[in-house]
Amino acid sequence: MPVATRYLALESDGNCDIQNITDQVRTELCATSLRNGTVTVFVPGATGGVTTVEFEEGLVKDLREMFEAIAPQGKRYHHDQKWHDGNGHSHVRASLLGPSLTVPFCASELVLGTWQQIVFIDFDVRPRSRKLVLQFVGE
Repeated sequence: MPVATRYLALESDGNCDIQNITDQVRTELCATSLRNGTVTVFVPGATGGVTTVEFEEGLVKDLREMFEAIAPQGKRYHHDQKWHDGNGHSHVRASLLGPSLTVPFCASELVLGTWQQIVFIDFDVRPRSRKLVLQFVGE
């Protein structure tokens, strides 16, 4: 089965920066010759994650508030005690969300719900340049 690997270069503000990457994934799918299969979106690194949401201002705010409630920035983390980098909460949040997402595609179109978009979330405490991996498998 053919495989096509592509990359998405992103600039992030960090601190729970949520970016809609659906159009970039669609563009990369169109650049392959694949019509039916799956794409895995993978975030290398331990402080970023990927999921699907309805990408609208209210939900983006809700997500940020939810992550702050579950893994608050001001809490004392063992990771911070060891590395002194102040991003223990970033690692916890990314671990909860996960580094990858698989989405099917048919007839060269992502199979997503009407209100469903693919988002990357950067939990780190500083702006970062990120390079996400897109691996398309199909025919």
